[in-house]
Amino acid sequence: MSIQILHKGIADSIQDIGRYGFQHLGIQPNGCMDIFSALLANTILQNDIKAPVIELHFPSSEIKFLEETIICITGGNFIPVINEKSVELNTPILVQKNEVLSMLQPMKGKTAYIAIKSDYQEAKWLNSNAYSGNRFEKDQIISFSKYLPNTSEMAQTLVSMLNPTLIKKVQDLVFMDAPIRILPGPAWQDLANNAITKLISEPFSIKSQSNRMGFQLVGPSLALNIPNNYLSSAVTRGTLQLLPSGELIVLMADHQTIGGYANLGQIILVDLPRFAQMKPGQPFKFVLTNLETAQTLYREMYASFKY
Repeated sequence: MSIQILHKGIADSIQDIGRYGFQHLGIQPNGCMDIFSALLANTILQNDIKAPVIELHFPSSEIKFLEETIICITGGNFIPVINEKSVELNTPILVQKNEVLSMLQPMKGKTAYIAIKSDYQEAKWLNSNAYSGNRFEKDQIISFSKYLPNTSEMAQTLVSMLNPTLIKKVQDLVFMDAPIRILPGPAWQDLANNAITKLISEPFSIKSQSNRMGFQLVGPSLALNIPNNYLSSAVTRGTLQLLPSGELIVLMADHQTIGGYANLGQIILVDLPRFAQMKPGQPFKFVLTNLETAQTLYREMYASFKY
C-alpha cells in the first residue's frame, strides 16, 4: 500500500512516539508534537499504539492514496475533505484507490494526525521512525507493507469498536481552555520576585516564528536576581528556558539535548499536547503544580491507551 504527496505542506512528516535513551549521545528524541492525538488515531484503528502516523501542519500536504485503505484523522480540525467531500475526525474512514485527501482551513488546533491501517515500510533508526528533517517532498511515494482484504467490512467493524469516552477525554484535554501547568526548574530560585509574579499571573502567547524545535513566547520580560552563567545541562520537551533578552522559549519535540540558558521549569507531560496545539497569538497563562499531581495525571492518561 502506498500514498503519494501531491503537494507538500510546510512541515509535514512521518512521526511516532519518539526516540528515547539516546540523548546522552546528542541524539534528539523527535516524535509527535501532540502525542495524545497520535495515540488516539492508532487506538481507533486498532493499530500498534506506537505505530508511525502522518503529522500535518497547515497549510498541509495533499495526499493521494494509491490503494484502498482505512485511515483515521485526529488532532487539529483543518476541515479534511476526500475528493472534495468532507470527512469526520476521530473515526475510521474507508478511502478508495486514487482518492485525494486535502485540508481546507485550520479551524481548531495547529497539528493534525493521520493513522493508516497498515505498517509503515521504512526501517526504524534507533527504535523510531521519527527524526528531524524528514519533511515530505512533492510527488514523494510513501510505502506501507500491509494489504487489507475486506476493507469495507473492516471499516464497519472498527466504527463499531469506537470508544466515545476516550475520544472525548482526549479532545477535552488537548483543547480545553485552561492554564498550562508547570513544575519549577533548577533556575526558578534565581528569578527576581517580580519575575515570578509576572510568570504566573500575566498572559503569554506563542510567536509565529516558532517550530518543532521550540516555541518562542511573547509576554512580560523576566529577570534573574543575579545574572548567572549556567553550565550546559540536559533539557527535554517542555523545558522553559529564559533567554538573555528576558524572553522565554519552550523546547518542543525536536529540541536539542543540552542547553545553557536558565532552566526555569517544565510543562507537565499531560499539558504538552495542548500547548503544542496552541496557535500563534493565542493567549494563555502558566500555573504552578506539583510533581505528585503531574505523575498522577500522566499515569491516568497513558493508562487510557493501554500504553
